[in-house]
Amino acid sequence: MNDRNHEDSYSISTDVEFGPLQLIDIPKIIEASKKDWQNFSLCEVNDCVVRLGVIHGEFHWHRHDHEDEFFYVVDGQLLIDIDDKVHDLQPGQGFMVPKGVLHRTRAPQRTAILMIEGKSVTPTGD
Repeated sequence: MNDRNHEDSYSISTDVEFGPLQLIDIPKIIEASKKDWQNFSLCEVNDCVVRLGVIHGEFHWHRHDHEDEFFYVVDGQLLIDIDDKVHDLQPGQGFMVPKGVLHRTRAPQRTAILMIEGKSVTPTGD
């Protein structure tokens, strides 16, 4: 899984699935996820999108030139590589990557994360 053609290997939906006043059953979405790398756009909050990632493996190195990105681990383990440092996030922990910072996310096991980022972000990077 380390050798990904990033445009073809990830299942990333940018279509927002839930509107205001709708219940979002995150555990149910996680349970129904069967692919190694799925990303769902759950809802919009002001000028941001809340996304759910159910992931296993690694994403490619990328940056977002104009938007910050926040990660929160629901379940599993998320590794965020920045330069030569690895940030190891466990359930209940969050981490913000500022715009313009080259980074890569990795999940050594099936992991569920919430991400908050600007609506205009390109999920695979700029």
